[in-house]
Amino acid sequence: MASQLGYHALTEIFTRFRNAEPEPKGELFHTNAYTLLVAVALSAQATDAGVNKATRPLFAAIDSPEKMLALGEEGLTEAIKTIGLFRQKAKNVIKLSRILVDDYDGQVPSSRAALQGLPGVGRKTANVVLNIWFHAPAQAVDTHIFRVGNRTGIAVGRTVDAVERAIEDNVPVGFQGHAHHWLILHGRYICTARKPRCGDCLIRDLCPFEEKTL
Repeated sequence: MASQLGYHALTEIFTRFRNAEPEPKGELFHTNAYTLLVAVALSAQATDAGVNKATRPLFAAIDSPEKMLALGEEGLTEAIKTIGLFRQKAKNVIKLSRILVDDYDGQVPSSRAALQGLPGVGRKTANVVLNIWFHAPAQAVDTHIFRVGNRTGIAVGRTVDAVERAIEDNVPVGFQGHAHHWLILHGRYICTARKPRCGDCLIRDLCPFEEKTL
């Protein structure tokens, strides 16, 4: 639950991120809270681009749990068959849709505990929904954030939960709302796993990573 960087360095890093991308957005296509929840649940072990390819036509017709239940598991399975683990994901989406209709009047709850109680919804999925839709300072740590947090010293931890806590504990409050978006984008496009683009990195001078590329 630590950062290798001091408050002033962290403030400078996130100020640069904000200046470069003042309003970062998630890359999963969605039209409302429900389609966001479904999209994030479908994105596990899949790329955002791959999920979007399947969900754009799906969400054009299905944008509520009631409509999803009317479509049914078989129809959903066919619609998302290009996404990894599609059969299990279809089962989970139908189950969570039934719970939303029966227990939440068809609405997506704004509680992390309630979200995590839905089939196929883990802490990361819940945090994405809380952050993007409900504008809560929740940090959804994926492989990109885990790598960037540890490599840059912004949020150091041996587990995803530890990195999440490190972001919450160390990133200045004013940047908490968009922190996970900036870190995801940085990890996806600049601080990549195998060959980070250090020459294009806007925080290179503040990063302690020793194996920088040119």
